[in-house]
Amino acid sequence: MSRFLQLVLDMFDGATTKALQGLGADKRPNPQKRQPRQPKRLKPQGLMGGLHRDANALPQVPALHGPHMPSEPLGQVLPKAHYAHPRATRRIQLGTTDVAYAFRRGKRRTIGMAIGPDGLEVSAPRWVTLGEVESALREKADWIARKLVEMQERQQQLGAARIVWADGVVLPYLGDQLKVVLDSSSTLKKNSAQFEPAQSLHGGDVRSVCADTGTQDSVQAAAPLLHTLRLGLPLNAEPQQIRDAVQAWLMRQAKALFVERLNHFAPQLGVQWHKVSLSSAATRWGSASANGAIRLNWRLVHHKRDVIDYVVAHELSHLRVMDHSPRFWETVQSVMPDYAQRRRVLKDEPLPPWS
Repeated sequence: MSRFLQLVLDMFDGATTKALQGLGADKRPNPQKRQPRQPKRLKPQGLMGGLHRDANALPQVPALHGPHMPSEPLGQVLPKAHYAHPRATRRIQLGTTDVAYAFRRGKRRTIGMAIGPDGLEVSAPRWVTLGEVESALREKADWIARKLVEMQERQQQLGAARIVWADGVVLPYLGDQLKVVLDSSSTLKKNSAQFEPAQSLHGGDVRSVCADTGTQDSVQAAAPLLHTLRLGLPLNAEPQQIRDAVQAWLMRQAKALFVERLNHFAPQLGVQWHKVSLSSAATRWGSASANGAIRLNWRLVHHKRDVIDYVVAHELSHLRVMDHSPRFWETVQSVMPDYAQRRRVLKDEPLPPWS
């Protein structure tokens, strides 16, 4: 048994020695000279990201602009376009967009850019060079191009909603609808106006009835109502004549409502106003002077009362803080915690053009 075991050991040693001899002394691995293992190099990843792709992975979906191409700026993707401000004094090419803008210098610390119905307006400090102004415009090229497109679309929508002054025309009034009816009968004096609120089934004002009941009807009354404004004009009256009569009536309603709301919020803010006048500005809802004079846009009567209250509280707050610092907004918030929501309506719900 011992001789058989020795034979097996001799065969194992011989095979091992022969294998080592086949490798050669110079081919044996040297633990001291062993090179560190290099990490496997990954291929560049596309826009999809994720793990490294292997042979068994599904084919990768091609990226929108190709795996190695950056996204193109909006100003280069948009088709060629031209925008010209009616009071433009300078012009610049932003990608494929040609922009003629109104430029002015003023007492300010930074370069300002604003895009309104007329186009791009730029204001800059007196010490800033024109080269720096154009550099700032190119940095904001994507934003300018996008806002110009949005403003153009908005103006087109407003143009489609333009008021056609004729018998039966409907326009917004205090968040409701106001239908204009021409009536030259003897019961209505010439060139006079008579307001008829929406009526309930019981013959009373819908909002008054719902406020008294406090039932489900009050929820239904939240929907816009259709009031009527009768004008003492013939059916063949000129559009300009109808427009002037409606505007005169709306301005009287606006003045009375503004006075009421100014008297409501002034004591709460601890301020006194001395005079209120009506404005017809195209892009400004109100202004306030340190002497207590308040100017409010009469077209606010198209909006709901809570939006009008925001503008009134806003201007009265300027009698305490004559800027738009955090302290000013805290003043507005002290009498109107949800002022931001009301303010947003002025931007999100544009009024139809008045022409």
